[in-house]
Amino acid sequence: MKKTKFSRMSFSDKMLLSMGYLLLAIFVMLIIVPLIYVVVASFMDPTTLSNEGVSFDFSSWTLMGYQRVLSNNMIWRGFLNAIIYSVSFTFVSVLVTILAAYPMSKKDLVGKGFFNILFLITMFFNGGLIPTYLVINNLNMLDTIWAIILPNAFNVWNMILARTYYQSVPSELREASAMDGASEVVHFFKILMPVCKPIFAVLALYQFVAMWNGYFDAMIYLNDADKQPLQLVLRSILIQNTPEAGMIADIQSRAEMAKLAELLKYSTIVVSSIPLLMMYPFFQKYFDKGIMVGSVKG
Repeated sequence: MKKTKFSRMSFSDKMLLSMGYLLLAIFVMLIIVPLIYVVVASFMDPTTLSNEGVSFDFSSWTLMGYQRVLSNNMIWRGFLNAIIYSVSFTFVSVLVTILAAYPMSKKDLVGKGFFNILFLITMFFNGGLIPTYLVINNLNMLDTIWAIILPNAFNVWNMILARTYYQSVPSELREASAMDGASEVVHFFKILMPVCKPIFAVLALYQFVAMWNGYFDAMIYLNDADKQPLQLVLRSILIQNTPEAGMIADIQSRAEMAKLAELLKYSTIVVSSIPLLMMYPFFQKYFDKGIMVGSVKG
């Protein structure tokens, strides 16, 4: 019989591969088990969840948590704000990053080493929270969408990824476009951008997820409750344990309020995670390519 690839390995290779699979299985379980727990807990009756824990008895399941979450205006307002902030931030950030990375990918760029040093310094040092707040205040951006988008729009690490990807594109492509009379601008937008779709998709995924999950900047710079993203509404439920008044207005008992607050935590987590879960399957093929960008070329 034909031997399998595993059977032809040496004993040490088999042990190493088995340990790798074991660690991978442990990591997967560490992700899957909490995810299943949150999803199941979001459907369970608060009293049953509090007394018996998670159960797969469907008779004890309820949609009350989702009904209260989806019927709350602040949840929908926060959801809409989060989408607007994430999409706007992703567009601005990716545009700024790819435009900065293109000249940095050129070997003959004058002052390339100097600009590299400036970019690298910003990866390790920043002005701090108070100076940044004062700058945003002096620019009259407090309580506006620009306070969320502009301060972190440029990411040096993403620029390095995009620069490395540009450098992997054959230089003959630029030579051919130059022979046809294409300028740098025409070459970038009409020739290079279609070729570099994978890295653009990866950068967009990185930035969208970062903005969707972020709440600190919104908490610092936004004062109007109607402008707060979903993450701040979620934070008030998860951290402060105080759901919005409209979600528990008909609950009189303090114990019932605590149980319902626990249920709302899980329901809100599931609702806020849906957009990211929907995005990943479409970006997966680009994500794999983007991960390997800097592994073979610095």
